[in-house]
Amino acid sequence: MDRFTLSHEQIDRYRTEGYVVVQSLFTGGDLARVDRTIRSLADEALASGDYGHIMELEPTPVEGQSVPRRIYNPFEQHETFRSLATDDRILDRIECLVGPDIQLQHSKLNMKPAKVGSIVEWHQDLAYFPHTNDDLVTMLIYLDEATEENGCLLVMPRHHTHWFDHRLPDGSFSGMITETIDDGRYGRAQPLPAPAGSVIFMHPMTPHSSLPNRSDRPRRTLIYEYRAADSFPIYVGGYVEKFEGLTHQLRGKPSRFARFGGPPPMIPAMPEGQRSLYQLQEEAKSMGQATSRLETEG
Repeated sequence: MDRFTLSHEQIDRYRTEGYVVVQSLFTGGDLARVDRTIRSLADEALASGDYGHIMELEPTPVEGQSVPRRIYNPFEQHETFRSLATDDRILDRIECLVGPDIQLQHSKLNMKPAKVGSIVEWHQDLAYFPHTNDDLVTMLIYLDEATEENGCLLVMPRHHTHWFDHRLPDGSFSGMITETIDDGRYGRAQPLPAPAGSVIFMHPMTPHSSLPNRSDRPRRTLIYEYRAADSFPIYVGGYVEKFEGLTHQLRGKPSRFARFGGPPPMIPAMPEGQRSLYQLQEEAKSMGQATSRLETEG
């Protein structure tokens, strides 16, 4: 059987830069199936009026209509998303990065609708869910062509080996990096535009963000978080149990032993009640603790 492996150069780029892009990995047919599934899920949820467990809405309506900005846990919502997550084109490449025993840690779908797509501030994914080691991979599929105008991913290369501060003055978790990161001292942010169907494999400590979508085109991104089976979550609050209820063994075997490695895990002081990345960042900015790049660059 043919294997869909990363090249030595791609693996080296991931290890050195903290990410690697594989362009046009998924076909138009793959994307069309996902598009039909998204439309069906969103339409049914909005029509029912009981959408809170399925999606989160943009705070600003578009032409008087509610617009989804995130679909929660798409792997759990539909077979289309499960098929993509377990596709050999993905898992073979994940195996190149974390080994043969692979688990899905969680999934989400960020919508970035035209004109109103929410800003995402700088953050490191592993800050939200610390593990015993950093052998996790954030895998992002661009479902639409991604450009700088419609809010493609921005990364800060070569800074996936250390932590940035994600705390508010009272020590609570802000959901975003609260120290200045994009003033040049850490190098230049790298935008990652790519055609629809392209995939980004990103280290879970790579700092990343995205600007709002100011274009007239959507920029939807399907995200799966994979981990090595011997990377175990560290308990930092009740939301960890909820995450673990969404974990699936996708390849190989579960591990009986936890492996420790990477920088010592940062332990966030999570506020009461579960909040999305968007909500945490909005609350931090409303407290005056950080200035949105939407304001500084808009």
